[in-house]
Amino acid sequence: MNHSLQNQWSASLQQLKKDKGAMVGLSLVLLLLFIGFFAPWLAPMDPYAQILEYQKKPAGFKGNILVFSGDSNIQSNNFVAIQSFTTLKDSIHYMDLLDRTFTTHIHELSGENETDWHKTPRFWLGTDNFGRDILSRIIFGARISLKVGFIASTLSLMLGVLLGVLSGYYGRWVDTLVMRFTDIMFGFPALLFLIGITAAFEPSLTVVFFAIGFVSWPSMARVVRGQVLSVKKQEYILAARVLGLPDRRIIVRHILPNCLAPIIVAYTMGIAGAIMAEASLSFIGLGAQPPTPSWGAMINYGKDFLRVAPWMSVYPGLAIALTVLGFNLLGDGLRDALDPKMKQEFR
Repeated sequence: MNHSLQNQWSASLQQLKKDKGAMVGLSLVLLLLFIGFFAPWLAPMDPYAQILEYQKKPAGFKGNILVFSGDSNIQSNNFVAIQSFTTLKDSIHYMDLLDRTFTTHIHELSGENETDWHKTPRFWLGTDNFGRDILSRIIFGARISLKVGFIASTLSLMLGVLLGVLSGYYGRWVDTLVMRFTDIMFGFPALLFLIGITAAFEPSLTVVFFAIGFVSWPSMARVVRGQVLSVKKQEYILAARVLGLPDRRIIVRHILPNCLAPIIVAYTMGIAGAIMAEASLSFIGLGAQPPTPSWGAMINYGKDFLRVAPWMSVYPGLAIALTVLGFNLLGDGLRDALDPKMKQEFR
C-alpha cells in the first residue's frame, strides 16, 4: 500500500508540473514567501518612517533627506526633507522645503559617514498620507498576510481534521452532534461572525488568528468527514479492525494518509481565504492596528484620497489580488493533480 501511495504521489507531482496555471500560482506563492522572509533586506526604507513633507507623492518620486540620530530633538521621526546642504567642519547647514535654513552638529546625525545620514530615496510606488514609503509597507505587509494565512489555516486544519475524523469514523451520535454543530456554524455569515468575535476583544493579530481559524473549520471538517466515510469502507480498513488494531492506529496509519490529497487542497485554498478575511478586518479597523503595515489597513488609509492619490489603495489591492490568485491557482492545480477523477467530471 505504501508503494502504491508513493506511485500515486509521484504521478500527481508530474501532473502538477505540467499544469501552467499551477506553476504560475506556485511562482507567485514562492515570490510572496521570499518577500516576506527577506523583508528587512528587500524594503528600501523603514516601513514606519514618516516624512511628512513627502505626503502623497506619486510613484517614482525621488526624495532628499537627512537622518538624525534617535536622541535628536530636531524631529520626533528623525527624518528631515531638505533641498540642499553644506558641510562645514563639524556642522551641517541645510535648507528645508520651506526655504528655511538650519544648522546642526554632525554628531546629531545618524552614523558617521555621509552615506549614513544623507539619503536620496526613490519612492517606487509613492508615499501615503503620512509620508511613508508604500513599497516598503507592502513588502512588510506580506509578512502579516503570510502569518495570518498559515496560522489561521493551520488552526482551521487542526479543528476540521479532528472533528471530521471523529464524525466520519465513529458515526452515529458523534456524527450527528458534529454535523449539526457544523450546520450551525455555516448558518452564520462568515464575515459578520468574524466581526462579532474580533469586536468582542481588543483588536490584535492574535485575535484575528483565532477568529479566522475558529470560523473557517467547518468546510475542512466536511471534506475530511466525506473522505473518511469513503476510506473506512475499504477492505484493508475492515481487515485492520478484524485484527484488533486500536482505532487511533487505524486512523493515523491507514485512514489519514489516504485523505491527505483533499486536505492539502482545502488547506491551500483556506490560506487565500484567511488572507482575504484579515484584509477585510484590517480595512474596518478590527485587524492589525496602526502603524502595522497591513494591506487591508493601507487600502483603508487610501480610500479618502482616491481622487488625488489613488496609488495608496491600488497597490496594496494589487498585492492582495496577486497573493489570492497565486494560492487559488496552486490550489486548483493541486486539486486536478491529486484528484484526476474530479477533473474529468468537470470536463
